[in-house]
Amino acid sequence: MKLPVHVPVRLRRPRLPFPLGAPTTPYGVDPLPDEPTLGVHYDTSWARREPARYARGAVIEYAMRPLVELLASPDVHGADRIEDVEAPVIFAANHHSHLDTPLLLTTLPDRFRHRCAVAAAADYFFDSRVKSALSAFAMCAIPIERNRISRRSADMAAELLDDGWNLVIFPEGGRSPDGWGQDFQGGAAYLSERCSRPVVPVHLEGTRRILRKGAKRPTPSTVHVTFGAPMRADAEENARRFASRIERTVAALADEQSTDWWMARKRAWAGVTPELKGPSAISVGAWRRAWALGDERRRRQQRRWP
Repeated sequence: MKLPVHVPVRLRRPRLPFPLGAPTTPYGVDPLPDEPTLGVHYDTSWARREPARYARGAVIEYAMRPLVELLASPDVHGADRIEDVEAPVIFAANHHSHLDTPLLLTTLPDRFRHRCAVAAAADYFFDSRVKSALSAFAMCAIPIERNRISRRSADMAAELLDDGWNLVIFPEGGRSPDGWGQDFQGGAAYLSERCSRPVVPVHLEGTRRILRKGAKRPTPSTVHVTFGAPMRADAEENARRFASRIERTVAALADEQSTDWWMARKRAWAGVTPELKGPSAISVGAWRRAWALGDERRRRQQRRWP
């Protein structure tokens, strides 16, 4: 009769002794995968605590604001439209440049500015530890999935709104590749309906002239920031229809900045406001879209008489 042979179980050595390091895992047992810490899983709660808030306030007021003034000399319109709106609110703006976020953070009224989070692309701003920490600290950014609907991102944004934080969202999901606008996605509209908070449409004009997508260095210019009246979804509107109405309102703000308030109102009432997306490339071609936009590069290369 053979007696059972007891084979000793060897344990893997942890890098640090437990509980400072991970617990040991017996050989033959697959260890649990490490929990992701980047992208949409990055923890930004530390950036909203008081020490980080005070430090970020100093950065915004004494570093970011002078830099924006130097590069952009922002001209703000429509600030009176949001004087009576109660915080928190959702600011929904068009997106042409990395300068858009610093521009908005430095031109918002004080009661919004220092308690404001920015919805940032998780795959771009939170793809490394250094970039994640800088984005969370300097912009109070939170990671948002832009390629698909993420319950984690939506829940995080909704919790911030319920906790009294304002939110900046760029509904286009990314910077414009050619200077024309892109379709607005439904994130701002969905959060407005879910949290019963108003959406303030914002149009930013001129940031692409300073720092367009792919540019290596900024070129100083003057920009315009136009705030619209707060919006809420109608009873018969779903998130998609409300997002389309937000897009049309931002387009009307663009028309207002390029013409005047009365002309923009007349066009909006008649339903003939120029779209942010510009003429279709299929119908007119890419060269016609660039011509209609007024390519800044072509104007810079044009010779001038002395």
